[in-house]
Amino acid sequence: MPKEKGVSRFVDEVDIYVRSGDGGPGAVSFRREKYVPKGGPDGGDGGGGGDVIFRVSGEIKTLSFLLMKKHFRARNGQPGSGRNKTGSKGRDCVIEVPPGTVISSRDTGVVLSDLTGENRETIILRGGKGGYGNARFATSVNRAPRFAQPGKPGRSLNLTLQIKTIADVGLVGFPNAGKSTLLSVLTDARPKIGQYPFTTISPNLGVMEYGNELQVIIADVPGLLEGAHKGHGLGIKFLKHIERTKVLILLIDLSVGDFAAQHKSLRNELERYSTGLVTKPYLTVGTKQDIVSTEAARRFLDSSIQGKKLCISSIARTGIGELKDEIMLLMEMSCEKQLS
Repeated sequence: MPKEKGVSRFVDEVDIYVRSGDGGPGAVSFRREKYVPKGGPDGGDGGGGGDVIFRVSGEIKTLSFLLMKKHFRARNGQPGSGRNKTGSKGRDCVIEVPPGTVISSRDTGVVLSDLTGENRETIILRGGKGGYGNARFATSVNRAPRFAQPGKPGRSLNLTLQIKTIADVGLVGFPNAGKSTLLSVLTDARPKIGQYPFTTISPNLGVMEYGNELQVIIADVPGLLEGAHKGHGLGIKFLKHIERTKVLILLIDLSVGDFAAQHKSLRNELERYSTGLVTKPYLTVGTKQDIVSTEAARRFLDSSIQGKKLCISSIARTGIGELKDEIMLLMEMSCEKQLS
């Protein structure tokens, strides 16, 4: 499978067709040896067809390479031959995909495999079994069978592949809430940053170090719009990337005002997409403290928004240390929740 070179277009969903190899036919053959005029059957079995295998590769970040080639087929098994020789197995079709790829049947919607870090490889389709050669059918009644089995045919599937980003923390907010800037401050990531909607059009991941020992993966995903659960804006393409996160950071733009309305809208979109998202531990963070008055920041902290609140400025680096502490507390809370 070719590796990506340079910067690739981010594609997080694609449909493909796969087929496993047919089993090879068994052989009809008889021993032909000197001084043995009537040798017995020695037809070997056919080889099994190749499997369709998906394997995780850390070098691949997008499914864009599947846009040009959407049909994949494993090789057929080879026929058996005389002297009880079994045909060779067909070559497997190995498709490398990014970590976090979910493989589903396009026809039924059933999830067939979820390739997280713990599950690095999966066989989606087994190849057809090779047919038995005539040596298998010799009996006391029929010592010279002149027939063999054909190989079993391979199987095919129409598949949908989706990437669901694997991260510990998800940054959630409306466009221009400061997610990308905050990610660059908290981690080693260098996302594209700009003052216009959808600067981020694909997930960015960064690693936050804490205490020189612990590392937390943080995801900055495209800005959320009202109606995202219905697909508005980048909609579901955004929301599916935070399903795996352990905790959420809800970002409220202090320069916009109407803090409670921003918070309510974010929570509503999360809940309408998946009730599991609103049960995750979360922290509400007011951003851009450097460009608002002290009174505005105080109004946010005193607002009716439930749960803990914190004000920060990514540009001035204000409150970043405290935010890191709170993130680690949320991670501990998430671990305790999973154990209970």
